[in-house]
Amino acid sequence: MIKHIVMWNIRGETPGQKTASATLVKRAFEGLKGKIPGLLKLEIGIDISHIDYACDVVLYSEFDSVESLAAYATHPEHLRVRDELAGVRTSRHQVDYI
Repeated sequence: MIKHIVMWNIRGETPGQKTASATLVKRAFEGLKGKIPGLLKLEIGIDISHIDYACDVVLYSEFDSVESLAAYATHPEHLRVRDELAGVRTSRHQVDYI
C-alpha cells in the first residue's frame, strides 16, 4: 500500500472566502470516491487551527500500489478535479510513502 498526502494553501481575502474555497476543494475530491481504480481510502480535512504556518486543506489517500497512484495522476476524473480547482490554491505540498 502507498499513502499519498497533499496539503494546500488556498486563495481567499477573507475568512469566509477561504472557507468557501476549502469547501470547494473538499467536495471536489470527495467526488472521486469509487471512481479511481486502486484508490482504497480518501479523506479531506480542512484546518481548524488557523495558525500561521498551517496549510488550509489536506488530502490523505491510500492506494493499493505505486502503479495505481501513477494511474490516478492521469485519470480523467482526477484531471477534471484538478482543472476545476485551477486558481484556488496558492501552494501545494506532497508526500508519498509506503
